[in-house]
Amino acid sequence: MNISKPQEPLVNKPARILSIDALRGFDMFWILGAEGLFAALFTLTGWSFFQVAAKQMLHSQWHGFTAYDLIFPLFIFLSGVSIGIAAKPISSYSKIQIRQKHLHAFKRVALLLALGVIYNHGWGVGIPASFDDIRFASVLGRIGIAWYIAMLLVWYTSNKVQWLVATIILLGYWMLLSYVSIGGYGAGDFSSAGALNVWFDQTLLPGATYRSEPLDPEGLLSNLTSIVNALAGVFVGRYLILYRQQEKLLIGRFLAVSVILILAGYLWGEIFPINKSLWTSSFVLVTCGYSLLLLTLFYWLIDVIKLQQWATFFAVIGTNSIIVYLGTSLINWQYTSESLMGAFIDVSPVAWHELLKILALLSVQWLILAWLYHRKIFIKV
Repeated sequence: MNISKPQEPLVNKPARILSIDALRGFDMFWILGAEGLFAALFTLTGWSFFQVAAKQMLHSQWHGFTAYDLIFPLFIFLSGVSIGIAAKPISSYSKIQIRQKHLHAFKRVALLLALGVIYNHGWGVGIPASFDDIRFASVLGRIGIAWYIAMLLVWYTSNKVQWLVATIILLGYWMLLSYVSIGGYGAGDFSSAGALNVWFDQTLLPGATYRSEPLDPEGLLSNLTSIVNALAGVFVGRYLILYRQQEKLLIGRFLAVSVILILAGYLWGEIFPINKSLWTSSFVLVTCGYSLLLLTLFYWLIDVIKLQQWATFFAVIGTNSIIVYLGTSLINWQYTSESLMGAFIDVSPVAWHELLKILALLSVQWLILAWLYHRKIFIKV
């Protein structure tokens, strides 16, 4: 992890695209505590629209898809977009640069795996503790693995090979979960107790699983398909750079592809259910489609028609996303915000209390991130 201040861009370095930072910040905004806004607004107003929106801020119970299920795959997709914009085949670098890049990539994925354990609070019973008490599987770990594999593929394979790998993973994963059985698991059983993923997590995953359940939602086998979310981002980032000067063509094609992906994902979901915990192939298509749709919207608003004032609010969050994510686990923001603003909330009408608590929570976190942003302090992994 390092703390950096941006340097002047090199002549051949792509300019930073504000819409990507803003979309990343929009993605992280919902895990700061904003997911409770709609429930609070429903309590205050009684409007059914807010009740429907509040339900979208919960993960699907098992099969299915909600807006909240998009947060994790969207972040992986955006990490792939950054690769597609900046990365080049490894042969275009010098030997010294190749060593440096490999070292950086390895350190990054190792650090994300370690931070994932820290986010999970590592040893649930304190140190010293049994090795079996550690939960190694994590959101940050999955992000690191998907990013690392996508980066290696970009470095060492052609565009055609990358597309082929993505296709093989999606189809192979479907065939694997649908027809392969090991130890009584799998062969078309897509339940939380009988899916093939359970065998992998119970047999090969070290340490503990999430809530000691049979299947870990960030378990071993489903890492495969998350790589495709990153590769989809690579393809989009690459296309964005190639056709950035042809804005109408770019926006039109992005919209068309996003709709095709979403429809294909839902159709595939009829035989291979859309499932976040299993990270099914249909889930990948749906999340890639919605991710591209959001990126297209943000890119059009911010970088094409130049409505940029509002984007800074989210860019403040997106440029320090690792701090945002770790802070949600390691810092009691609710205690801090209520300590600072509790007196004001207490004298407000009772009906407003829930909403004001959430706004206070978001304000404290955003102001700290804004302080870092305006001083150009960006903590990176």
